[in-house]
Amino acid sequence: MTIEDRADLEYLFTEGRNPRTRDLDTLDTMGILAVMNDEDHGVADAVRRALPDIGCVVDLVVAARRAGGRLIYLGAGTAGRMGVLDAVECPPTFGTDPGDVIGLIAGGERAFVHAVEGAEDDPELGAADLRALGLREQDVVIGLTASGRTPYAIGGLRYARSVGASTAAVSCNPDARISQEVDVAIEVVTGPEVLTGSTRLKAGTAQKLVCNMISTASMVRTGKAFGNLMVDVRPTNEKLVDRAQRIVTDATGSDRHTAALALDAAGGHAKTAIVMLMADCSAEHARVLLDRTGGDVRSAVEIVD
Repeated sequence: MTIEDRADLEYLFTEGRNPRTRDLDTLDTMGILAVMNDEDHGVADAVRRALPDIGCVVDLVVAARRAGGRLIYLGAGTAGRMGVLDAVECPPTFGTDPGDVIGLIAGGERAFVHAVEGAEDDPELGAADLRALGLREQDVVIGLTASGRTPYAIGGLRYARSVGASTAAVSCNPDARISQEVDVAIEVVTGPEVLTGSTRLKAGTAQKLVCNMISTASMVRTGKAFGNLMVDVRPTNEKLVDRAQRIVTDATGSDRHTAALALDAAGGHAKTAIVMLMADCSAEHARVLLDRTGGDVRSAVEIVD
């Protein structure tokens, strides 16, 4: 770390000392919990102020998905873990291929459960991880960093720009260094942490909220929901089989037995079963209709109408 970098840290809101928690160690259990809860209340407001920029990133991801591109999160530490967590939850929730949404964390997969010291300080590692994925210009790369200055994320984003991929960043400081490296900068200013510098707290919560929004909104925009139902859910266990049946029932107004039969005929795919029942057609024809509409249930049913 250079002297310039050390000086930079002194001006980061996320590294500042919170005047409201200076006596944290003197509080009892309920006092600590209350002050943490008070501080957390401001996170959602900070995210709301960033909604226009979040919306721009969602539009980038929607365009990328329609062009066959991928959403790739890139980060270190807690921020990197938020990206990995969001990515691994997309296949069971939205029925996506594991390669459609990817989370990269400095230090590799083992860094998700064990800290890999120094990995975040090498910008070339970020570029190398993206290079190993065969990054394409159709992809969107989102750098996640509370401080807004993580070399791993910055190095990866510079590489992404060099190949023509769309880029965005999510940071928790104003005028973040990483914001200068991307097409769209999301700055969610959460302020000093309850425990000084512990960005797994408010900053980590903000990163999770933003990732939730980006993936969910982009999936909804690309046909992965019908109303507010997860119609591409993969019924890979008993709980999800029950959920898939309830989804088909709710979407079509059918009884549970009819929904179960349709799901069996559709190979467990709720979206196909819904179109079968709403369009009164076979599973094969339902798949044809969904292919014609890019997987959008509402549009597929309207074709029949």
